Amino acid sequence: MKAIVVEDFKKTPRWMDFKDPIAGPDELVVEVAASALSNLVKAQSNGTHYSSVASFPFVPGADGVGKLSNGTRVFFIAPKRPFGAMGEKSLVHKDLCVPVPDDVSDETAASIANPAMSSWAALSHRAKMVAGESVLINGATGTSGRLAVKIARHLGAKKIIVTGRDPNSLDYLRSIGVDEVISLKQETSLLSAQFREAISRDHVSVVLDYLWGSSAEAIIDAIGGKGSHHNNRPIRFVQIGSISGHTINMPASALRSTGLEIMGSGLGSVSDKDLVQVIGEALKVATRADLKVDYVTRPMTEAENVWNQDFGNDRLVFTRP
Repeated sequence: MKAIVVEDFKKTPRWMDFKDPIAGPDELVVEVAASALSNLVKAQSNGTHYSSVASFPFVPGADGVGKLSNGTRVFFIAPKRPFGAMGEKSLVHKDLCVPVPDDVSDETAASIANPAMSSWAALSHRAKMVAGESVLINGATGTSGRLAVKIARHLGAKKIIVTGRDPNSLDYLRSIGVDEVISLKQETSLLSAQFREAISRDHVSVVLDYLWGSSAEAIIDAIGGKGSHHNNRPIRFVQIGSISGHTINMPASALRSTGLEIMGSGLGSVSDKDLVQVIGEALKVATRADLKVDYVTRPMTEAENVWNQDFGNDRLVFTRP
């Protein structure tokens, strides 16, 4: 078959010949239609993600959309190495694929799966949010954060508070129904005070953090300074991304003096089987809940030329040529 192939962490992946996958027990060969180039896939392909494996060559792609031999259209995750999702064919365990509804296109399913998974899994499987709770989304101006707003609303969030830096993006978030926006472009002490007021006033009990770094420190400081239980439930802080830094300074008292629960959501903290079920749930309501992101498509044959291209807020979806 043909596939996008990673030959070395320092080389740009390119379209070339690759061996065909052969299904073993409980495995399925998928005829791939589309696969999105997420930050996760880029990091796995250049060796900077914690799940990267230096075994070359391999086909990148953590998830995709395609058809099984019986014609069923499916979304799949965690293809068996070295057969990632960015080839004409991929190899996946039978439990790691779910049907794609007829009202969701291949490209739409591929583009929303990863960002939808990040927030849906964080809310339902990690924080175990229930309808009526209030949610703070730290770093909501990116693709995943914007989708998290819609998913939190769909799952029954009472109030949604978001943070970000770009004024235009914050205005957009207002237009899709968030209850409050907090600009991160202010002094740390003022930011902590604004977080403390919002958490107390709106009884925030779930925090989704896409940033880490100083803004996460400010949120934790605000929680520690104003209690950490609302409606008899502790505040659950779910760490998803680290755009603003990989480490923070956190005083021990932030944990000893509160009921704050800090956890992560990502590969390893949620099982692959649970993740694919999460995506299946999101795809079922994608049209009704307006779960969509801006994306551009390119054939897999152009991988070498567009892999490192900046498409702004648009997600790049590779399609089979």
